[in-house]
Amino acid sequence: MIALGAGRLDRIVALGAHCDDIAIGAGGTLLTMCLARPGLRVDALVLSGGGSEREQEERAALAAFCPGADLRLTVRKLPDGRLPAHWDEAKAAVEELRAQSDPDVVLAPRTEDAHQDHRGLAKLVTTAFRDHLVLGYEIVKWDGDLGRPTAYQPLTPETAEQKVRLLQEHYPSQRHRPWYDREAFLGLARIRGIECHARYAEAFAATKVTLNLGG
Repeated sequence: MIALGAGRLDRIVALGAHCDDIAIGAGGTLLTMCLARPGLRVDALVLSGGGSEREQEERAALAAFCPGADLRLTVRKLPDGRLPAHWDEAKAAVEELRAQSDPDVVLAPRTEDAHQDHRGLAKLVTTAFRDHLVLGYEIVKWDGDLGRPTAYQPLTPETAEQKVRLLQEHYPSQRHRPWYDREAFLGLARIRGIECHARYAEAFAATKVTLNLGG
């Protein structure tokens, strides 16, 4: 396995269809990047949950997942589970973020995700951020849609444990879900770690990557 770097990271974008998507899919990666680069600009967009208790959970959670970062979070009010019916609003929100940001890395759902909201957002991201490194994160759930990832971010045991702790601490509204527990999150991180010769890792789908092998 060959390790490739993205160069100096000054600005990243993170997108989620729901509050907690970003933290579940890429919380460990956010912790890793923000701790390594104090002052990193993080522009985050969540399409649903605005004005509810879930928005308050998300604001506290992402602040914890992005320590020392310049975090700018927008939470919209699209209805949960209905993104395809609100395509124009979702597209406008993503394009507005793109007009305001030129990130080094974009974290977003995978286009193969079985949830219609996740999948819809993923398809919008690839049309708005055409010339950027887009990493599609995975979310464990009932659908059983986990695939074969193409990119990995190794996590230290401390970071993996911190991710799980923050997920449990900051999203009390989700604790009743049967898949929302320590074993699920840490177990998946352990499997992805095995696949990339690390103890723990988060995995991503990198749909299109340009190489500079002659530089």
